[in-house]
Amino acid sequence: MAAVITLGWRERVALPDLGIIGLKAKLDTGARSSALHVDTLEVFRRDGADWLRFEVSSGRRRVRVWQAEAAASDRRVVTDTGGHRSERWFVRSLVSVAGEVYPIDISLTDRRHMLFPMLLGRTAIAGRFAVDPRLSYTQPRAERAVTDTP
Repeated sequence: MAAVITLGWRERVALPDLGIIGLKAKLDTGARSSALHVDTLEVFRRDGADWLRFEVSSGRRRVRVWQAEAAASDRRVVTDTGGHRSERWFVRSLVSVAGEVYPIDISLTDRRHMLFPMLLGRTAIAGRFAVDPRLSYTQPRAERAVTDTP
């Protein structure tokens, strides 16, 4: 049996399908789903399906902005930590963290008042990693987006 990789409560991740690298993420074992901050969100049709065009910014200091497009995978109601329910669009994307690359579902939402533009929820962490809340940024900074699919 392989050793379980232990991550800190915050890590840098990449979303190679979206061209996003070095994004700071909070690992939250209490949150079921993962969430990504979007500054803008536009829904459009392509080949008879809903697609999403959105803009992601990296944070408060040395802000980096990415424009991305992805097929919408779902639209469903999510309850946030304050108990507020809202309908959110979801996309399916590869995530790269700690040398592993695998697909996850991500809700697109306004996280501008949060410290981290991405929240990696327990469905994206379970069975892959352990989280030690005493640790922070345990993995080396990603220099480029990962392009290999699993």
